[in-house]
Amino acid sequence: MKKKVAFYTLGCKLNFSETSTIARNFTDEGFDRVDFSEKADIYVINTCSVTENADKRFKTIVKQAQKANSDAFVAAVGCYAQLKPQELADVNGVDLVLGATEKFNITAFINDLLSHPERSRGVGQVHSCEIEDADFYVGSYSIGDRTRAFLKVQDGCDYKCTYCTIPLARGISRSDTMENVLKNAREISKQNIKEIVLTGVNIGDYGKGEFGNKKHEHTFLDLVTKLDHVEGIERLRISSIEPNLLKNETIDLVSKSRAFVPHFHIPLQSGSNEILKKMKRRYMRELYVDRVSKIKEVMPHACIGVDVIVGFPGETDEHFLETYHFLNALDISYLHVFTYSERDNTEAAEMNGVLPNNIRSKRSKMLRGLSVKKRRAFYESQIGSNRTVLFESENKEGYIHGFTENYIKVKTPWNPDLINTLHHVELTRIDDDGLVRFEFAKVVSN
Repeated sequence: MKKKVAFYTLGCKLNFSETSTIARNFTDEGFDRVDFSEKADIYVINTCSVTENADKRFKTIVKQAQKANSDAFVAAVGCYAQLKPQELADVNGVDLVLGATEKFNITAFINDLLSHPERSRGVGQVHSCEIEDADFYVGSYSIGDRTRAFLKVQDGCDYKCTYCTIPLARGISRSDTMENVLKNAREISKQNIKEIVLTGVNIGDYGKGEFGNKKHEHTFLDLVTKLDHVEGIERLRISSIEPNLLKNETIDLVSKSRAFVPHFHIPLQSGSNEILKKMKRRYMRELYVDRVSKIKEVMPHACIGVDVIVGFPGETDEHFLETYHFLNALDISYLHVFTYSERDNTEAAEMNGVLPNNIRSKRSKMLRGLSVKKRRAFYESQIGSNRTVLFESENKEGYIHGFTENYIKVKTPWNPDLINTLHHVELTRIDDDGLVRFEFAKVVSN
């Protein structure tokens, strides 16, 4: 009888793409994949170190797995598993913890456990490399989970931002080969998936580590140029890209592209140059203004999302207001607001000027309010325009949702025939819940 495996993914799009690849490895080995809420023989939890209370969240998910099947094996992989493997291994119910390089060999570790179950019961086994050894690249993409696929093109980071543990969790910057990215994109296009989202830790750094060292033949601009010519992909979306790596040539390419959509997500982190220096970011706010201006010049309808951190050590009221007013004046569409939290083995954790949590949360609330205002203004600016919508697969309280190419969320009464189809629409009004209603035009594709 086939063994059953279930997966739970925390964190970013990159984690989703890697979970999918790991899941396909299990399927290839003869396992049946089931939902995490179902009874399985193995539960795999892909962890994240960025979210606050990562350890509490992890413990809750382990309990969920044990409730579904107390005899199952529970394995932890991902960033948190690399950073604090023993901490996870000590959680009651965890049998296996795999680090950054080991996670892609999980089926071998699991098969070993299944053949010698007496070895692991009550003891969480840890297999975790030194992060300096994470210098090879494993390509991955998610498929079958959604109406879009997340295609990993790059991993790791060479930046030394003072608040960030990702280089410790994922190692040096390294890239997939151009040949393999294009092969994966073609595989995805054959699965009737309409949209590919490019993901990585620092995707603008694409090319670095292409040959297992710092030499590289290709750049991010080369990558997007070639992907734009892959047949069968209706939409390509760039996920988060650093402002200093988003070049004018890339923006121009997207503006004229067949498949790339006018949506950019560009981390800012602070609107104060003084705080940006303390964070060891690789740009000043003036460059950020330049990027936003360039995008809006060639694509006035483009959606621009911004990452921002509040409550960084030493962030005074003046620094915060500088950030608030800077963002308020910028022609952006929404914010992802992160409340600073201390991370072990980072420079920022040793800095003076630590802010009380109540001030951090107050500032976070103010920026979240600004994000609502910005999103509303962007949506209002698009009413009356003609857009293309890709519909999702869920029935949410009698409605089906979708996203326009410039990332406006729309809704219409539930109709299963719309799932994973693209339609021309005219945006007509904003509903009470903040989503946009529309009138149908002609069908683009089914």
